Amino acid sequence: MISIVIAEDDFRVAHLHERFLSTIEGVKVVGKALNAKETMELLYEKKPDLLLLDVYMPDRLGSEILRDIREVFNQLDIIMITAANEKAIIDEALKYGVHDYIIKPISIDRFNETIHDYKQKRKIMQTSQALDQAMVDQLVRRDQSKNTMTSNVPKGIDPITLDKVKNILGDSQQGITAEQVSEILGSSKTTARRYLEYLISVNEGTAEMRYGKVGRPERKYFMEK
Repeated sequence: MISIVIAEDDFRVAHLHERFLSTIEGVKVVGKALNAKETMELLYEKKPDLLLLDVYMPDRLGSEILRDIREVFNQLDIIMITAANEKAIIDEALKYGVHDYIIKPISIDRFNETIHDYKQKRKIMQTSQALDQAMVDQLVRRDQSKNTMTSNVPKGIDPITLDKVKNILGDSQQGITAEQVSEILGSSKTTARRYLEYLISVNEGTAEMRYGKVGRPERKYFMEK
């Protein structure tokens, strides 16, 4: 059984993550923290296997306590789940060996993929004294796929923002407009539309004209199924 601590300042989001985890076999939430201080206290008390760590907490940034965590809990696995998409913060997290970095808002599919990937890699490392090439390839597969994604996107498309737009689309079953996406991203409508149209161009998204409440047609975007 993999023990997990959730560090998230919004108790509603923490509860959502706990609900996601309740559907996955072999994992158990042993504690939830609302700030950095509570996070460190829970780590000392529970000594979990995995920490789901937010960046924006009221007393200290999650990225700032990574050094403190690594000094004491060097075997602890960490997955960052946060709205922070600044390159400096992501670089800092990667330097401290986080297993994954997920940008909010997240979909349950992306969440489950990360946890199952973590479980698989953990099993390999715990049950094998020596690794063959296939095992090593499996351990580094996620990093390779991320590098491929980064190198293939065109100029003007940021991979991190693109992943966030995909998550927004994935969570919107009834479709979503470019204006709504721009509000969630905190970007201009033009920027949001550029990413949405890019997803259509690579066959990862679709769009339909639908009539809104005032009778005017709206272009709504959907994730390709």
